[in-house]
Amino acid sequence: MPAPATRLICTLTATATALALTPPPAAAAPAYPGHTTSRYITADGTPADTLRAHDAGCADATAGHHGLRILFLGTQEHPDRLRHPGTTADTTTPRIPTTAAADIAAAYTTGFATCNTTGATAHLALGVNNKNDGGTDPATAGADWARITDTAARRAITPAVTVTAALDAEPSWSSPAWARAWIDAYTATTDRRIYAANSAGGCPTPEQDSTTCNNGWTVADIHYLATGAAPTVHALPQIYRTDGIQARQWAAISDWGAHHRNQPLRAAGALSQHTACTQRGGCHRTDNTPRQAWTQLRDALDARDTTRVHALPYATDMRWP
Repeated sequence: MPAPATRLICTLTATATALALTPPPAAAAPAYPGHTTSRYITADGTPADTLRAHDAGCADATAGHHGLRILFLGTQEHPDRLRHPGTTADTTTPRIPTTAAADIAAAYTTGFATCNTTGATAHLALGVNNKNDGGTDPATAGADWARITDTAARRAITPAVTVTAALDAEPSWSSPAWARAWIDAYTATTDRRIYAANSAGGCPTPEQDSTTCNNGWTVADIHYLATGAAPTVHALPQIYRTDGIQARQWAAISDWGAHHRNQPLRAAGALSQHTACTQRGGCHRTDNTPRQAWTQLRDALDARDTTRVHALPYATDMRWP
């Protein structure tokens, strides 16, 4: 029988060996952060535009929710105009000068500062889409939006609001070359962050052996627009569908990036449209709540080691003004 001292040494050695062989505990999955409100802006070139933006900023500050929110201003048109979200080139809705976006952002920031009794902070992203029916050159449009965003950021009157940009890039709205030229011009003109509030229409899910998406786009194009173009590009994908397929598509895109670019998605959170659906109707299985959208994306990304996230800070929900 070994001496007591020998038994102690053996016990300590066995314990140390067991600890060395035990894998470290997995990091806890991110917890739902709560959601902010993002807005479609339907400006008409009157003083009401800035009044509505001021009121929106005040409402958001009063709600006290920290984080990202997007003001989607629609489509860039030539020369230097913005067209309402959700419209086409032949619509007769008012157009506003592109520079008016900075005025709207300034009014929002002033409203936020005026009503901010809760200590809330905001990342305010000024958003446009990749519709190419406005006669704009994509490189010119991307660079212009970078300059508008920089101007709006300089005009912010409170450190509680950080102004940045967003792009709603969808395969059905342009060629991939057009969208790539836009994001390249934006990132070459400013180092200000841009949130990719994009769709992945027609892209595969992890169960599918494909790299093609709608309208001639590929998974490589989707990944480039949402992460690959520059370190300042952060993905905030549209996770509208209640069946979770959009979250799985983005997980497949992230996995593709991990394997082919050594770069999974730089995921910032999820975009939903629950409030907009409630306001307008017509949403068939595309009305995820913000929590549902965010949770679907987190779970899809966490399903494999290559795409697992340790932070997913934002959930934001679209509404009409």
